[in-house]
Amino acid sequence: MRDPNERLSVFAYLDAEKTAIYRPIMRTFLRAKETFAIHLRPADLSETLGSNIDLADVGSALEQLCEWGNLEKHADAADVATVEDFYKPRYLFQLTREGEAAERGLEKYYEVVERPGELQTAALSDIRSLLRELEQLASVSQPDPGKVFMTLKTLRARFDELTANALAFIGSLQRNIDLLAGGVDEFLAYKERLIGYIERFVSELVLATVEIAASIERIELSGVERLLAIAGEREIVDVLEQTEPARAAAIDAWISRWSGLRSWFRGDAAAPSQSEVLRGRARSSIRALLAAAAVINDRRNARSDRVADLRSLARWFIEAESDADAHRLWRAAFGLTPARHLKTDDATLDRLNSAPVSPQTSWLDAPPVYISPRLRATGKYHRPGAPKAVVDRSAEKERLRREAEEEAAQILAAQRRFATGGPIQLSEIGRLNAAEFELFLDLLGEALAARVDPDEPIETTSSDGTLVISLVPILDVDSVVIETSYGSFSGPDHIIVVRETFVEESA
Repeated sequence: MRDPNERLSVFAYLDAEKTAIYRPIMRTFLRAKETFAIHLRPADLSETLGSNIDLADVGSALEQLCEWGNLEKHADAADVATVEDFYKPRYLFQLTREGEAAERGLEKYYEVVERPGELQTAALSDIRSLLRELEQLASVSQPDPGKVFMTLKTLRARFDELTANALAFIGSLQRNIDLLAGGVDEFLAYKERLIGYIERFVSELVLATVEIAASIERIELSGVERLLAIAGEREIVDVLEQTEPARAAAIDAWISRWSGLRSWFRGDAAAPSQSEVLRGRARSSIRALLAAAAVINDRRNARSDRVADLRSLARWFIEAESDADAHRLWRAAFGLTPARHLKTDDATLDRLNSAPVSPQTSWLDAPPVYISPRLRATGKYHRPGAPKAVVDRSAEKERLRREAEEEAAQILAAQRRFATGGPIQLSEIGRLNAAEFELFLDLLGEALAARVDPDEPIETTSSDGTLVISLVPILDVDSVVIETSYGSFSGPDHIIVVRETFVEESA
């Protein structure tokens, strides 16, 4: 095992004096190895690097890279025509394993740093398709090991891309908002694109999370451990020494990856799923974007920010007719007036009351003001006393807890009234209380927003993905009136069917 404190000399070329020569040479060796060109001569490098780098500089750089362990050299006996050529030192240079690892790690570093953040709706679609393939493989008694391994490997790659790009997007989102807030036209165009982009992803994420979570549950019921064991064994099939610890480690790695996928889309009782967290962060970015737009709008309308004030003040200083006017402007702008907030002793107050001093009197001509020694020494003056009593808020907290429980109970009762799974005609609903009417409006709004033809039935999912709503119009029927706590609600008669999503999936 390597010492973690060991200094790796193969990275020395990154901050050396001739880094501009070392970096192109290392990239050239790495590209050459990808085309199965193992050895290179200094002349080959000069042709590749161009005329900007001298052959002598290339030779010294190659020798230095060999000392650091990035390259290794071998005697070159090819193309020797004379004895002098034979005794002249000629070498072939080859990339070492350490040098290759350092250069590939550097490329990976730039790949991660320069990776553009994005919310991949296509990755969600691919994950759903791959999970459906796993369901089919899990339903077979003896699935093909190659198909199982390739499906899980592709699923892992798409999931890693989704999470990494989403993390990069959320991390750079606020920074982009701050940078673009200065240019009004550029920011407004960016705002429209970003809001549409986030809304499209959030809507797709809500629907995909429900379907993916249900697929994961079905695969686990069919025996996902069997598929993970097949993938682990397939991964080490080409290893020279296939030991039992290596097999167990490969299977444990696939079990850990599946657990991460499951927690990302399903979560548990202790914490919400990562998809819910991502959805919340994406929606909060819309609020931050709107707040930045409001600030820009206020600046355009009022121009009463600090930058505008300081610019106006600078213009007034330039337009001042004399130094005396500039000094008066300075005192008026920055409050350089006599200090009247200091606490003084009783003798000084009596003297000031008996012989008042005009505020226009210079402090050089005015009598002295005697202040407390403590105030003069520490800059603080306060009378000692007992600390303020701690306010007991337990009654208010208990009242808020009861109100929250009552509100949750009302919402649950309203869901139970509508989510029966059977058809309900609007004209037969009866009177609705406040909580029931608000839920009814939400469900009706989701269905009507997804409808294209007013005469055709529609089925959609609620915004949180927990309810499935079916709305069937009743033709040639007059409007119906529903009595609510807020008044009368009227509209065309329909048949509405509301089902719970997870109950439907388990059934």
